[in-house]
Amino acid sequence: MSNKKQSDKQKKSAINVNILVKATILVVFTLVLLISVYVINKDRPRFTSSETSGVEYEKAVVLEVLEDNSAVDETTENVLRGSRELSVKILTGRYKGNIETVTNYFSALYNVNVKEGDTLCLRIDTLEDKTYNCSVYNYNRVPLIVMLILIFFAVLAIIGGFQGIKAFAGLVYTVLCIFGIILPLVLKGVPAIPLTCGIIFITSTLCFYLIGGISKKTVSAALGCFMGVLFAAALAYVAAAAGGISIFQTDEAEALLLLKSTTPVKLRGLFISGILIGSMGAVMDIAMSIASALDEVHRLNPDRNMKQLFSSGINIGRDAMGTMANTLILAYVGSSLNMCLLIYSYGIGLRQLLCTDFVAIEVIKAIAGSIGIIFCVPLVSLISAALYSKKR
Repeated sequence: MSNKKQSDKQKKSAINVNILVKATILVVFTLVLLISVYVINKDRPRFTSSETSGVEYEKAVVLEVLEDNSAVDETTENVLRGSRELSVKILTGRYKGNIETVTNYFSALYNVNVKEGDTLCLRIDTLEDKTYNCSVYNYNRVPLIVMLILIFFAVLAIIGGFQGIKAFAGLVYTVLCIFGIILPLVLKGVPAIPLTCGIIFITSTLCFYLIGGISKKTVSAALGCFMGVLFAAALAYVAAAAGGISIFQTDEAEALLLLKSTTPVKLRGLFISGILIGSMGAVMDIAMSIASALDEVHRLNPDRNMKQLFSSGINIGRDAMGTMANTLILAYVGSSLNMCLLIYSYGIGLRQLLCTDFVAIEVIKAIAGSIGIIFCVPLVSLISAALYSKKR
């Protein structure tokens, strides 16, 4: 009986030590990340305003509709045309509390339909004579965005439990790394591809660590994910070079060239970096699925050798490969559905269609990401089989 109590104490002690180690690692990583983000973004570009200049976007509430000259246009699917005179009260910023009259214009492309009591985003232009003009910029979408994030977190926490909360934390880390590290460093002239590869390796490793700690499962998933993403990037690089595709063929090329005239940003690696980031999520998904499945197979039958485990991983991966490969392709098609509709309506021939920059870019993105998913299956299977088998 005493031996059992001693064994239980040892197990509890080991669990406590494990929790302490995990918490320490997470705290250290969080501090390093936050300090890095702060240091890197200290000199980030900022829109400045003064008493005689500046453009600000502030929250305002509609007090009253003073005059309504709008009408429904049935020829453009019932969108509003015309204008409304609004009395609004500014709720934030240096002009907080001021009541202004603004004209809200309606068109097919610009249609912010707000009524009394609604909040909106107000653009305020300060002039040299210390006066300012107000105009309706857009809906106040901050509450909507916050609510969607909270719903996403709640669903993850309720259905996924503590694992779901850790997955959300991993997502926060990834978003912070992309917007707080990759973007400012690229703007400062750091090459995009090696920087993105390093961040992907760090963030994917942390996400897997949050989900499963340090184990054979997470090690194989992290290594397989990183190598799969690299395969996707390599294929995209070769295809882009062969097809003459670069960042200069994208819609943002002109604005980026203007940006380059004032900053040391290097544009050529952005196209491949975008593919790396875009394929990361799907590759992480299938990497963890294969690693978890092989971990369970090994637990149920520890005597399986490396060849048998590898074969099991391939068989499991084949079932998931088709749907996961569709994930990226359908995601890219969905994001460009409006453009696809326009292309279809123009009756463009197949040869012309396949030779356009837009189609080539989307095909390279979708195929390269899907290839990364496909390569991830044998890579994770091989690494897991090597780690779990008795004969290394």
